[in-house]
Amino acid sequence: MADRGGVGEAAAVGASPASVPGLNPTLGWRERLRAGLAGTGASLWFVAGLGLLYALRIPLRLCENLAAVTVFLNSLTPKFYVALTGTSSLISGLIFIFEWWYFHKHGTSFIEQVSVSHLQPLMGGTESSISEPGSPSRNRENETSRQNLSGRDTNVLVYIKRRLAMCARKLGRIREAVKIMRDLMKEFPPLTMLNIHENLLESLLELQAYPDVQAVLAKYDDISLPKSAAICYTAALLKTRTVSEKFSPETASRRGLSTAEINAVEAIHRAVEFNPHVPKYLLEMKSLILPPEHILKRGDSEAIAYAFFHLQHWKRIEGALNLLQCTWEGTFRMIPYPLEKGHLFYPYPSCTETADRELLPTFHHVSVYPKKELPLFIHFTAGFCSSTAMIAILTHQFPEIMGIFAKAVLGLWCPQPWASSGFEENTQDLKSEDLGLSSG
Repeated sequence: MADRGGVGEAAAVGASPASVPGLNPTLGWRERLRAGLAGTGASLWFVAGLGLLYALRIPLRLCENLAAVTVFLNSLTPKFYVALTGTSSLISGLIFIFEWWYFHKHGTSFIEQVSVSHLQPLMGGTESSISEPGSPSRNRENETSRQNLSGRDTNVLVYIKRRLAMCARKLGRIREAVKIMRDLMKEFPPLTMLNIHENLLESLLELQAYPDVQAVLAKYDDISLPKSAAICYTAALLKTRTVSEKFSPETASRRGLSTAEINAVEAIHRAVEFNPHVPKYLLEMKSLILPPEHILKRGDSEAIAYAFFHLQHWKRIEGALNLLQCTWEGTFRMIPYPLEKGHLFYPYPSCTETADRELLPTFHHVSVYPKKELPLFIHFTAGFCSSTAMIAILTHQFPEIMGIFAKAVLGLWCPQPWASSGFEENTQDLKSEDLGLSSG
């Protein structure tokens, strides 16, 4: 720790090179010598101990005892080392458990406290890198520890209450689940990363409380907040609900779309741009599986999780899936290069396929966007090159047969008298060779 006194001491050291650091230069030489010896007491005691040990090496028969110890160690069996290792591991575990208990009870380490209280005075130091109890740095560390413990306890509390709400929802006590979620969102508003509002949307849709769903969307479907498939597709579902019952593709193509229908179609396009994998699951073009434990935003895993829990809500609204089926593919005309430029969102990330393959089971066919389809010209070129290579290989291996085959094909395309006669002559030659006869 640095304070104003330390600056004064540094200045005194620079002014008098012969002075001892940390001492008042006005003291006499006896006081300086005594203070210097006190500061180097540990080193002197260590040197004196080594000298005494060297002087008594013969009376104490240190060499013979050292040899006896070496022989003893060499005679030990592996069982001894196994027992020693197990004992040391047990003691280390007990020390760790005691340290963990002491830290949770007192907010500091027991070993650190013992070092500060007992070992520091023996070392002769007045300052240490370890903060003393009651110092400002120690108070800050304690405050930080308390804040970390408080934050962890808060997360545990929120997790437990959220799980209680989900259990209540699974048991059919949906109103109780909604109440728990609303209380959590009021008590801990910054915890939007836990996606409690998405669980609330699902529960409100189960109750068919569409005005309450719209109120939640008005708060969380904001441009500054992160989006999800649940938010985007629920917003599209609410706008689809107002027009889907009377929607007809033939009527819409004849008279055009109304304002409400345009808003619903735009909401569907927005949702499809965010996650283009969802419609195939909602329209049951792909089979659903159990959602994975973790999901990836805008990926196939998120689409599975959304469709698994929200397909029933789309089926409950008459005509909603029909409107989705008629309009969702129109999204791709607005974003011809989705990996380079988006319309309402950032470009679609190209890394979702790899991550989804790790999250989803191996038997599931991962949905890929955009679909990697080769142009017709590439298919034609590949087929033409392959067939040409095959004809060249056959001509090299069987020149006579391929020559006859070529003349026959030419004869079919442009029949001539010489072609048919030549073909019959060659056929007779082949038959004669097969029978072992000569044409002469």
